[in-house]
Amino acid sequence: MFLFYFNILFTISFCDVAESWQLSFQDPATPIMEGIINLHHDLMFFICVISIFVTWMLLKTLWHFDSSQNLVASSLSHGMLIEIIWTVTPAIILFIIAVPSFSLLYAMDEIISPTITIKTIGHQWYWSYEYSDYQTEEGEALNYESYMIPEEDLELGQFRLLEVDNNMVIPVNTHIRIIVSAADVLHSWAIPSLGIKCDAVPGRLNQTSVFVKREGLYYGQCSEICGVNHGFMPIVVEAVNLPQYISWISNKLGE
Repeated sequence: MFLFYFNILFTISFCDVAESWQLSFQDPATPIMEGIINLHHDLMFFICVISIFVTWMLLKTLWHFDSSQNLVASSLSHGMLIEIIWTVTPAIILFIIAVPSFSLLYAMDEIISPTITIKTIGHQWYWSYEYSDYQTEEGEALNYESYMIPEEDLELGQFRLLEVDNNMVIPVNTHIRIIVSAADVLHSWAIPSLGIKCDAVPGRLNQTSVFVKREGLYYGQCSEICGVNHGFMPIVVEAVNLPQYISWISNKLGE
């Protein structure tokens, strides 16, 4: 029983994964995801204000133009002032929205002096990772494959259809470039908590960057329909501190 509650506490404290009936975002772990959530909240403010105003206008119109309220219909056809207002006001709102939107968009595309480069390749139906900055004794780049753990092999506290046998391990507070491609069909490498969704296209290299601010496990899945087992190729990114990352790399190179 103690082990059961320990796994639940560990999951709540250190794992970022979708929950049942979840309506909001997962907790952000990168500056990009923080920006996405902040932009969403800003847009929701404008949406709520506009929705309330339009609903009030509609109800007011239905009330005043009802035959029981006014037997004589209004002859008003247009008004210059109101037409200027309802043209200029949306333009100002769109400009206010555009400034943070473009700022976030350019930040998502920017690659800031990466310390580590990791190549992610999608296959039917698993992922493989290549750490090109490190070489084994044979002179080959460090690489390994990541498969989903079958349901019957899951341990207590693990997530169905989300756990893998080999996590992608990265250090926190480090600029990392991720190169994404595919070996067969279209895939998409997506981790909500990191604010990443990058298409994996055969014969093409797409790149994105990540700067994780806190340690933890971050879960994702392929987000491009890629065949019969599309729902069975999860992604797990494990963010650790630098000493743990160096130890993990050393162990991998020694295998």
